[in-house]
Amino acid sequence: MCGITGSVWRDDSLRVDAETLAAMADAMRHRGPDDRTFWRDDAHVDASGRTLGIGLGFRRLAIIDLQGAPQPLTDERGRTQMLFNGEIYNYQTLRRRLEGKGHRFATDGDGECVVHGYEDMGTDVFGLLNGMFAIAIWDPHRHQLVLARDRIGQKPLYYAADENRLVFGSELKCLAAIPGVCGDIDPAAIDEFLTYQYIPHPGTIYRNVRKVPPGHYLVYQDGRASVHRYWSFDPKLERNWNDKALHQSLREQLYDAVKLRMRADVPLGSFLSGGIDSSLVTAIAQ
Repeated sequence: MCGITGSVWRDDSLRVDAETLAAMADAMRHRGPDDRTFWRDDAHVDASGRTLGIGLGFRRLAIIDLQGAPQPLTDERGRTQMLFNGEIYNYQTLRRRLEGKGHRFATDGDGECVVHGYEDMGTDVFGLLNGMFAIAIWDPHRHQLVLARDRIGQKPLYYAADENRLVFGSELKCLAAIPGVCGDIDPAAIDEFLTYQYIPHPGTIYRNVRKVPPGHYLVYQDGRASVHRYWSFDPKLERNWNDKALHQSLREQLYDAVKLRMRADVPLGSFLSGGIDSSLVTAIAQ
């Protein structure tokens, strides 16, 4: 578990200074005790001629490539910057594909395949990722910030946006580190929480803060935030199975899923509750 946070602003009075960026990252220090890094740049001009500033903060829990893969990660030219929370299970396959296209990798981590994939195919890369993730990409070529969340929404990603600034983070506490961002409580969200025991996306407890929906990415460009779907579950897709084929397919998918999730440079453990799910995962891992 890592944590990502940051902001892009088009109004210098809304600049997120180094001290505030540090406070945003430190609000989620429990998500990443192994590393703490920051990156800022305010030398960009958007299509309308307005000066852009960008600040990124990261807290890391090291799982793969323990000594490498510092964030933000960047492309070969050192321009596109990416923050990444989660794990990409098919990163080795994606890496070989991108290396075959001439991309040069500087780390052994799983996150770098995302930034090179974005350089190669833009936002289409999100549909190729097998994993759990919250991603932030600063694209200086297009003067835009891109936020993306995994298909089911395992990793959280909050944001608040208007025409002058966007602020984002893995937790609401990151946004609350900037005065005035979180603002008023949303009474409808309280009703939803008491009804469902959670607040459905894209809402949050605050009126001005939203969640990036699962299976979606957001583009903030020229003061506008647009949300796009890159994946959806289609319940109409059905196959005719006999019992033997069904059992074999289920077994193969379970073994493949557990095997992919056991890639790590640190010891792995299992939360064994005694139920069917955790017993299966533990047995396959063993």
